[in-house]
Amino acid sequence: MEKFESKFRDSMTSKVALLNRITHYIVNRKGKQMRPMFVFLTAKLLNNGEVNERTYRGASVIELIHTATLVHDDVVDESNKRRGFFSINALWKNKIAVLVGDYLLSKGLLLSIDNGDFDLLKIISVAVREMSEGELLQIEKARRLDITEEVYYEIIRQKTATLIAACCSLGACSVKPDSTDVETFRKFGELCGMAFQIKDDLFDYGGQKIGKPTGIDIKEQKMTLPLIYALNHCAKKEKSWAINSIKNHNKDKKRVKQVIAFVKEKGGLDYAVGQMLQYRDEALELLSTYPESDYKAALELMVNYVVDRKK
Repeated sequence: MEKFESKFRDSMTSKVALLNRITHYIVNRKGKQMRPMFVFLTAKLLNNGEVNERTYRGASVIELIHTATLVHDDVVDESNKRRGFFSINALWKNKIAVLVGDYLLSKGLLLSIDNGDFDLLKIISVAVREMSEGELLQIEKARRLDITEEVYYEIIRQKTATLIAACCSLGACSVKPDSTDVETFRKFGELCGMAFQIKDDLFDYGGQKIGKPTGIDIKEQKMTLPLIYALNHCAKKEKSWAINSIKNHNKDKKRVKQVIAFVKEKGGLDYAVGQMLQYRDEALELLSTYPESDYKAALELMVNYVVDRKK
């Protein structure tokens, strides 16, 4: 990870001092770094503990392009904070933030093209396309509050799972191009990503001892799995009350608390936990076909961390 960090930093450099100042700020406030870890662990599991330059480039490209999408997301969401730090748009305004996102995207594309990594570039490009489609599908559906469970899974598969799927298939493709492992690990990453997003949905209900309920998703009229389940398993009158609450009273703290209580009472949280654990088990099942190694054990830990994390 240390070696990757210096390569990632190098991959961002520019002749423009302002850009270097901003990219330095980005590198110094990194998050959990789960994505590059998925890339490296997958590659090591398939290649007797070895990674190559393609693996490092793949991890760098995915971080560059993912960071670009986050910078743009903060502009779209008018968000001033990310992971407790000021966002780029909060410090340097929207115009600069959009241009920085464009710059990072182009650096990621060029890193692949300059090295002939067209197979890796295709994996990443598909992920970016799907992430955009997932976001737009969510916006389209959120207006009507009529998301079915199937549509919800499609949204989170595209929005969240596709990126983790890309990390794992990238790791496999960097050391074993054209092998069936590339698709196996894409599926593995997708299952992890589905579990990851359902876990995020559960946090909104203060579930699993993480403190008080937050209700942020309800305030933003986001249809998450616990809520979808509750709306599909209640009386008509209760359903219209809940939808009216979310549409017209989502700023009323007392009403939001009542919606949270309604979702819990209808078994929405228990159902979502069950679905999340099913995705986790399917991911572990895919791993079980590979021989034991430190890297396999680490990937199993990562899968369990996704569902057990506290934030």
